[in-house]
Amino acid sequence: MILNIHPGLSILAGILVVAVLAWAFWPKNGLFALIDRLRMNSRRVLLEDALKYLFDCEYKNIDCGLHSIAGNLNISADQATKLLDRLRAMGLISMKDQSFQLTDSGKSYALRVIRVHRIWERYLADETGIDQMEWHGAADRKEHRMSAEAADALAAQIGNPVFDPHGDPIPSAQGELPEHKGRPLSSLEEGAIARIVHIEDEPHTIYEQLVALGLYPGMQVYVLDVTNGKITFAADGEECVLTALFAASITVEELPEQEPLSTKATLLSTLKIGESAEIVGISPHCRGQQRRRLMDLGIVPGTPVTAELRSASGDPTGYRIMGATIGIRKSQADFIFIEKKEKHADEQPA
Repeated sequence: MILNIHPGLSILAGILVVAVLAWAFWPKNGLFALIDRLRMNSRRVLLEDALKYLFDCEYKNIDCGLHSIAGNLNISADQATKLLDRLRAMGLISMKDQSFQLTDSGKSYALRVIRVHRIWERYLADETGIDQMEWHGAADRKEHRMSAEAADALAAQIGNPVFDPHGDPIPSAQGELPEHKGRPLSSLEEGAIARIVHIEDEPHTIYEQLVALGLYPGMQVYVLDVTNGKITFAADGEECVLTALFAASITVEELPEQEPLSTKATLLSTLKIGESAEIVGISPHCRGQQRRRLMDLGIVPGTPVTAELRSASGDPTGYRIMGATIGIRKSQADFIFIEKKEKHADEQPA
């Protein structure tokens, strides 16, 4: 059977074929050009992640071998070998005593990527309402796309911060970084008092549990017991137990002998109607716009506060602050630390 095809359809089909081929092979914006860019970007991301890991090992004085690099980047040993060969060919790393080290060029490159990452995390923590579990992933994506000039402008916008929200120092625009300090919490002995200076945000599963425990940089800890591969310590009056693996993700600075701060913080949400207190501070977990809003309402250290009334549903509660009654929900009041005022014998109940 011979099919008669309309000449117009043949011409249209030919035009479509030409258009598809033109789109696929277009030099800068075609399909194959896009695939090639994605492949190159993927290689660059892997290269930059390797430089970051190598720098972190050197900064913390940790041996860095082929298998540790492959494990950190989640690639095979063969892939890691090819990647390291490429880095050596580019003059970014050298090898010494079966260990890989960054050259001056490699260190400078790594510090630029790290600076973008930590500035972006600081921005997300202080200027947005993004959950802290999302900071690292968002910064990981941004670090490979943001220019050094854009990072400098963002740093200036947020006051040129020195540390990221996890306690890591932010490299200066000149690539300067303070010497690494501290030791893993897992290395402390019973009776030690220390201050958390950094909480490692990788792997995600470990960081998630540390966040759930309410741990944060700046918090004081007091080691109660070390036994059977576990460490028990007090933090803000709460007893915490971690395995050595989890405790190793927390970096601390040991403090001179002193009385540990083991008293549990009193929260504004515990204030009963008619009771008064003085605001001590806002939890470090309250960040960004929510923190600024509370401070704008007068929630600053030293401000008197009185619980006046509770809504019919029980939430929010009306608090008298700086001459005005302000409704604050329990979820927000749980972030506000107070010191209750003691009633004297001659005081009448409200």
